[in-house]
Amino acid sequence: MLGGTKRMSQNLFKSILIFTFIYGVLSTPPEDPIECSSNNTNCTVTNSYGMFPDRSICQAAQTLYPTTEQELVSMVASAARNKSKMKVATRYSHSIPKLVCPDGQNGVLISTKNLNTILRIDVEGETMTVESGVTLRQVISEAARFELALPYTPYWWGLTIGGLLGTGAHGSSLWGKGSGVHERVVGLRIVTPAGPEEGYAKVWNLSETDEDLNAAKVSLGVLGVVSQVTLKLESRFKRSITYVTKNDSDLGDQVLTFGQQHEFADITWYPSQRKAKYRIDDRVPTNTSGNGLYNFIPFRSTSTAVLAATRTTEDIQEATRDANGKCLGAIAVTGTLAATAFGLTNNGILFTGYPVIGFSNRLQSSGTCLDSPQDVFLTACPWDSRIKGQFFHQTAFSIGLSVVKNFIEDVQKLVDLEPQSLCGLELNNGILMRYVKASSAYLGKTEDAIDFDITYYRSKDPLDARLFQDIYEEIEQMGLFKYGGLPHWGKNRNLGFIGAIGKYPDAGKFLSVKEKYDPQGLFSSEWTDQVLGLTEGITIVKDGCALEGLCICSEDSHCAPSQGYLCRRGRIYKEARVCTRREEESASKSEV
Repeated sequence: MLGGTKRMSQNLFKSILIFTFIYGVLSTPPEDPIECSSNNTNCTVTNSYGMFPDRSICQAAQTLYPTTEQELVSMVASAARNKSKMKVATRYSHSIPKLVCPDGQNGVLISTKNLNTILRIDVEGETMTVESGVTLRQVISEAARFELALPYTPYWWGLTIGGLLGTGAHGSSLWGKGSGVHERVVGLRIVTPAGPEEGYAKVWNLSETDEDLNAAKVSLGVLGVVSQVTLKLESRFKRSITYVTKNDSDLGDQVLTFGQQHEFADITWYPSQRKAKYRIDDRVPTNTSGNGLYNFIPFRSTSTAVLAATRTTEDIQEATRDANGKCLGAIAVTGTLAATAFGLTNNGILFTGYPVIGFSNRLQSSGTCLDSPQDVFLTACPWDSRIKGQFFHQTAFSIGLSVVKNFIEDVQKLVDLEPQSLCGLELNNGILMRYVKASSAYLGKTEDAIDFDITYYRSKDPLDARLFQDIYEEIEQMGLFKYGGLPHWGKNRNLGFIGAIGKYPDAGKFLSVKEKYDPQGLFSSEWTDQVLGLTEGITIVKDGCALEGLCICSEDSHCAPSQGYLCRRGRIYKEARVCTRREEESASKSEV
């Protein structure tokens, strides 16, 4: 019977990917993350996944939708005159933490949904000026029309320019200025509160010569509302992509050189399979033959029936502790993705073999589930909270190249102890490793590093422990604390931000600019004050808090003692405190 269940699991995952690959052409687009009762008042806001890390509901008195900078100035002035707290919301709200939440119920949300115009393109000077609600997809497409390119971008095109700048979103590269989009900002206009003598609102027009730009281009939204952004582009070019899978035994050594060898290199790691997938991705002459297209399969629309069946399968695997089933599913998922080249095609239709060559705008980013027609939820983005689909935690941190080999080897030691422990994250296509370069932004990366992006199962019940809970927690704590990892500002659970601001040498400069632009803290909230180290409370200590990363456990009640999970030391990183199941604790002691 167990063998039959495993075969069903494996076949289900294969069917999911085949269906998505062939039929994923329609979807129900995501809804606005803001909901209001009437006349844009009495509002709630969430993220695109329908759940903040602490599962709270964020409220606001009203939502404003400016269509021009002039309207935006008027709205900020009105709120500042009334001393109302304000927060900026984007079209799709892809930041996982509570950056969008104003304090209390009387705050104001300012949506950039309608600030979505590309204002100017200077072909000779290779710049583009856009409103902050313009999406990455718009920038990429419009630049290509003028034979220009934004060379380094995130892989998901549903981010807005204001949103991705606010969280320091990036692609993968150590070349040039690096993969952070904020490194391409040469001009920025931001609307902040002001005193009555300036009409309660002020527009700051920043250029590369203004030191304040180093604060504004990665701002967490606490300085004001970014109105316009000018990006430095370059001539459109072609890229050549080949994926190569190797054993991960020498991964710690390979990562140190691979990013220097290939301009757009990244690595996807499958620790339980002991494999790593290397993306060999470089520029080639524009006259090189090829019209390749990247339409990443997990970013396409997917049958909601298939998504529900997938989620049910993993729920059962978690409840029955079926690690074997997860590992079979992971092999099916990663194998099918590899066989279909992860959504790469040589001509926009078929994949005929590597290398896939095409213009940068067709290969650098994707996300077709966003803009498809309504189909009454026959299909949707896989993480749409209105359906039974993906529901996950996401941990992301950057570890400096100087110590990253040691971190990778520590993770490998954990897998040696529990070989099946990370099959669950391989169901989400493993650990994405992207190269990021030291930044001039005050809250940007402090050294050349690798960003580890880890996505894994989250229970609908916050008091349910996960399969191999302790392994995931130990990896998270090792990355953040043993190796000083910098958190991705737009991802992570609460513990990812513990002591984070102390890792940034220029944090004091950032806070000085914050005081200058918004001395009353109208764009701040309890959450951002905690993240910036201005107040305590980033961790929430209560029964079961460690299960969702709201705290690091210090006593058994922070785990799930009724399910056999107790607070214990880590296996490799002894300073870690993790929720360990009794049977696993006994096995670990017997191994010692």
